Amino acid sequence: MIEILSPAEVERAAATGALVADILQTLRSRCTVGTNLLDVDRWARSMILDAGAQSCYVDYAPSFGRGPFGHYICTAVNDAVLHGLPHDYALADGDLLTLDLAVLLRGVAADSAISFVVGSARPPESVALIETTERALAAGIAAAGPGVRLGDVSYAIGSVLAAAGYPVNTEFGGHGIGSTMHQDPHVPNTGRPGRGYTLRPGLLLALEPWVMVDTDELVTDDDGWTLRSATGCRTAHSEHTVAITEDGARVLTLPTRAASVSS
Repeated sequence: MIEILSPAEVERAAATGALVADILQTLRSRCTVGTNLLDVDRWARSMILDAGAQSCYVDYAPSFGRGPFGHYICTAVNDAVLHGLPHDYALADGDLLTLDLAVLLRGVAADSAISFVVGSARPPESVALIETTERALAAGIAAAGPGVRLGDVSYAIGSVLAAAGYPVNTEFGGHGIGSTMHQDPHVPNTGRPGRGYTLRPGLLLALEPWVMVDTDELVTDDDGWTLRSATGCRTAHSEHTVAITEDGARVLTLPTRAASVSS
């Protein structure tokens, strides 16, 4: 299903997006050396429920997972990149952590992901991965707008990833979003310009470039959810929800306030 939102629904989506972004920034500030991933999940749950919102993950049970997911946020560390199931793990200095969060507020969902290095270490390979996904995301957003073909957006994202020398997996990518978290159209992280669905005002897209250093192959953990690089290499993932408007793409998942560090 491809869902086109009314202007009022887009404004509600913007409120959801701001909540998602603020929660992610708060969690980022709390993720220090020694932080347990189960605490990250607990903090996410508290902030979602306090805002009167609903998790898109707790009851999420797609065909590719061992559902339901049962947690409030995806936490992927180092060689894990997607659907990271929170577990009893204390973050170490230099860990590359991805937080992926989707919530539903007043009937409209928003989805965003950030990757960052924990602690004071700054491994060059990890920094390069993160910066590349952020640049690819910016390129996809810049390419999106009314009348643009979906392939143009995918091509913009994939061009940045390929230029940096990273293989691109097309099994998982961006997606439509609206009254539910995952909708059509699928947005591959590489594509051919001038092809695919024509973007229209009112369409919401979750754009999410992600890469692995030296492979495009994923393996699934025994937990049935966490997807890792097949070679054990590091990974990164950046995501924004955007609304297609008459003037281009409006990013909905930008933080509105300084992150809180209270628990």
